[in-house]
Amino acid sequence: MNATNTMQHAGSAAALFSVEAEKSVLGAVLLDQRHLASVVVDEQLRAEHFYYDAHASVFSAMLALQDAGRHIDHLTVCEELRARGRLDLLGGPGAVEELAAWVPAAGHARDYARIVRDTAQMRALQRASYEIQALITERRHAGEALLDEAERIIFALRADGARGRARMLEDAVADELDRLQHAAAGEHGLPGLPSGLPDLDRLLGGLQAGRLYVLAGRPAMGKSLLALQIARHVAARGGQRVLFASLEMSDAETAQRHLAAESGVNPEQLHLGQIRVGDWPALVDAAARTSTIPVHLLDDGDLSLMRLRAQARQLAIRHDRLALVVVDYLQLMRSERPSGSRVEDVSEFSRGLKRLARELACPVIAVAQLSRAVESRPDKRPVLSDLRESGQIEADADCVLMLYRDDYYNPDSDRPGQLDIIVRKNRQGRLGTATAHIDARLRFLPGTGRGDA
Repeated sequence: MNATNTMQHAGSAAALFSVEAEKSVLGAVLLDQRHLASVVVDEQLRAEHFYYDAHASVFSAMLALQDAGRHIDHLTVCEELRARGRLDLLGGPGAVEELAAWVPAAGHARDYARIVRDTAQMRALQRASYEIQALITERRHAGEALLDEAERIIFALRADGARGRARMLEDAVADELDRLQHAAAGEHGLPGLPSGLPDLDRLLGGLQAGRLYVLAGRPAMGKSLLALQIARHVAARGGQRVLFASLEMSDAETAQRHLAAESGVNPEQLHLGQIRVGDWPALVDAAARTSTIPVHLLDDGDLSLMRLRAQARQLAIRHDRLALVVVDYLQLMRSERPSGSRVEDVSEFSRGLKRLARELACPVIAVAQLSRAVESRPDKRPVLSDLRESGQIEADADCVLMLYRDDYYNPDSDRPGQLDIIVRKNRQGRLGTATAHIDARLRFLPGTGRGDA
């Protein structure tokens, strides 16, 4: 019988904890302190995974000794526990020494740690079930709101309680350094996801995890097309999974625009069904390439924030993670509990999307409509105040991107097909204008930006 089966059998009398496994993992570290790194790094074992407070205290003392660069043995652990006033809780120095006697095989420390962590997850799941039962019994939520809250509780378990937990600054700095090193070594040298528009990426550093990007413009400015192209680019690059939720375009319309961009066939021909014989090979090739572009379409003209979160969570769980969520567009979302003020409802949506970005640790792009105020000014280039009529979008967004096309307002413009993407707000402080060109296939092609300030 291997070590894992031995410990599981020994702990079967108490299904949600194993005193033998807890003692054995601690004893293994006392016998050879090198095991501590493997149980912490490889098995993600933490002090709170231990059922017994005394065992959690011993593990915490071991971690403190490791951080201080000191040797871990019976004597040093006892001294650390004594300094913390916790030695008596365990039963004195003899109890610490006794831990080493529980180890069937010190080399199986990771197996013991896995049992401790797994039983801790079982207890967490049990607590979650009690919490959900309480929600049902107390009727604090109803219908879809209850499902959303239950999904939030279960989704939090996937992260093993890591989110929302206090961290040392040095740990956050180390993670950020790793991210920057990874970006520097990558093809594009960006800390975030490339959007496919180099001008924009230089201003933003790519689309960064946990951030809400608002892509705003007047009708027919190209917002939906640009959002779709960014989604396709992210998904095509390395097969990263994207959720594209459209309240404006149907699945069929989204598919048409994708085929037009990939095949070179005129989009108007696709819309009218007027396909020339010579166009079919390009369309078939474009359709075949789609199998490598993992974009999930959510076509729901009555989409609520809770339904969006549910779909995003399910995809993140099923496929380990989502790279990007796109919502087209924000003001069309449905409120589960209308406040009577559309401005307040839209504010609720933007706050919810910001929380979703943090929860899934991925960027979220929300397409938004600008107010008509921009039409009444001599200079039609949008400003942040054009967005303020749409609730608190500006306050919630990490970055606001506003679209402007000269030929939209000036039919005789000498810049036909050029789109300016104006960065009006950016947490990184880099503001400026990126440019792109719209070709006959409804694709946005890189342009030359006008710098940043």
